[in-house]
Amino acid sequence: MLTFDAVVIGSGPAGLNASLYLVRAGLRTALIEKNSSGGQVLSTSEIENYLGFPKGVKGWELADLFTAHVNEYDVEHIRGEVLKIETIEENGAMHVLHMQNGDQVKTRAVIIATGASSRPLGVPEEETYKGKGVSYCALCDGNFYRGLDVAIVGGGNSALEEALYLSRIVNKIYIIHRREGFRGAQIYLDKIRAVPEKIELVTSCVVDSLAGEPTLKKVIVRHVETNEKRELPVEGIFVYIGHVSNARFVPENLERNEQGFILTDQEMQTNIPGIFAAGDTRAKLCSQVCTAVGDGATAANSAIRYLEQLNA
Repeated sequence: MLTFDAVVIGSGPAGLNASLYLVRAGLRTALIEKNSSGGQVLSTSEIENYLGFPKGVKGWELADLFTAHVNEYDVEHIRGEVLKIETIEENGAMHVLHMQNGDQVKTRAVIIATGASSRPLGVPEEETYKGKGVSYCALCDGNFYRGLDVAIVGGGNSALEEALYLSRIVNKIYIIHRREGFRGAQIYLDKIRAVPEKIELVTSCVVDSLAGEPTLKKVIVRHVETNEKRELPVEGIFVYIGHVSNARFVPENLERNEQGFILTDQEMQTNIPGIFAAGDTRAKLCSQVCTAVGDGATAANSAIRYLEQLNA
């Protein structure tokens, strides 16, 4: 069984920064990740609101910089997936992480930074068209629709940012939003409204169904007030309607909200001693790269103080 002072689960901005702070404090630290390092940043085309990059930065570039910084230190990288966290008592709280490959990792401090995944659209045809027109990542799949017409569902920053990115690749974009107004930043809306011939706003509408054979050929939307339906001739639809927490492996007694996001205090502490949460996997109002990085630092600082108290 591998034993560490602290273990971070997830290598997005929150997890990477937490690892950096922990190892710099002299703690034997492990960083567990089942996918590529960088988290959701990897699926973001360009980030314009991260301080220090006045001209913006590509998501993958920022992820590479974060990862390279952490790799300067002696962080133990473990590739794999955590299936369960078991809390035991051994001279104070001890947590055992059960890995998918059968390995076990023991630690007194765990920081959960597994982020969130895209919330599904929720129409019956969604599964049928995954990989055949339905996507949740414009940066990953946008090039497949070069010169074609596509739709984007959502009204927040992610939807608007990716619409601007796709506008450089596709022929036309329909932005489908259930409300008349948008939650996204005004700067993005101004850019979108400046190109009405390229991007059409389809407001007060929801996706009713998807159709086409064998790949997606049209999206049927329904007006939320009149129930009037309209067909949009598109070959792709990108879904940005929120996220669901990736922390499905946590102990049953760990407090979460109705959507499954982990509840913490302002110091990133959960209701279980020695377990902390940071980034998009915890319940909060603002999910940005900068807040994830801050969460990671705060969680690490709380974990360091917690371990100091155990050893006092």
